Amino acid sequence: MTLEGLVREFAENVAAQTDAIWQGDAKTGNRCARKYISAFEQLRAHGDAGREALSVLFSHPRMDVRVMAAAYLLRYRTHEAREVLMEAARGEGFVPFKAGQTLKRWAEGTWALDPE
Repeated sequence: MTLEGLVREFAENVAAQTDAIWQGDAKTGNRCARKYISAFEQLRAHGDAGREALSVLFSHPRMDVRVMAAAYLLRYRTHEAREVLMEAARGEGFVPFKAGQTLKRWAEGTWALDPE
């Protein structure tokens, strides 16, 4: 699959997971999570070119997709990822909560979604 295809798969499955969570469908949500994690692992296998491809999602129309991309790219694109997460964390609800928790884990030094 192309880098663009993997980025699309990541975004589609993050959105689908969020939608499944709102519908109380944990089974579908977990399946979607496995798919976007797999897409990220495949992107990461391409090194920084894969990470760079994922960074286009920082401007995705859905906040959940922006936040998840930023969460995965904190080490690689720290400044931009933190800006995305801080903007989202100012809101209320599930996705802003996740953004805030990601920032907290980063500050604590326990974040490890994309280790070196």
